[in-house]
Amino acid sequence: MKQVAYKKTPFNLKIEIKKYLRRSFTNTMHKAQSIPHAAKIFSGTASEALAVEIAKHFGCDPGKLSIQRFADGEISPNYLESVRGDYIFLVQSTYSPADNLMELLLMIDAAKRASAYKVIAVLPYYGYARQDRKDRPRVAIGSKLVANMLTAAGADRIITMDLHAPQIQGYFDIPVDHLDSHAVFIPYIEKLQLKTLPLRPPTWEQPIGSGKLRVILTLIW
Repeated sequence: MKQVAYKKTPFNLKIEIKKYLRRSFTNTMHKAQSIPHAAKIFSGTASEALAVEIAKHFGCDPGKLSIQRFADGEISPNYLESVRGDYIFLVQSTYSPADNLMELLLMIDAAKRASAYKVIAVLPYYGYARQDRKDRPRVAIGSKLVANMLTAAGADRIITMDLHAPQIQGYFDIPVDHLDSHAVFIPYIEKLQLKTLPLRPPTWEQPIGSGKLRVILTLIW
């Protein structure tokens, strides 16, 4: 009796394909987990000097990034090296003009589209932090809007310092590291050994007896 070769039915073929895809995905994930994620530091145009000092302290050179500006004012950041699978730290303050904020958003988006593992936005100065509540009718809450834009752009973590109000951290649904400058400025002031310490408020409208100044004076004396 002639033996007929076994032919897989379409149903069996689908099962085999699913098994193959599952094995391939599992192998890919194991390889990805075994690859160490490098950390790279990039800077926007608003914080280049600070980014260089941070990279020097970290023991590396700042990453290569090109930021092109078109004649109509549009901004186009371009990473000149691979960021695939890496931790990307983007150092950029978002003070005026608003181009600084837009530049950071585009840098985050470009990093995510280049398959960065994690994108950490480092904002030494968090712009629009003073607009943290509705203090009168028909006004925007700017700090919340900025938080939404940073999150929507793809930031995985935010590092900032000396927010106008610590509660701004609650505007984010991603982790926020809020650094305090007391740890740096107070030891520096103590080393100066000044007999008198004249203080001036950050703005003329802010009274001398603000909470920030009271905290500094308490910690020094």
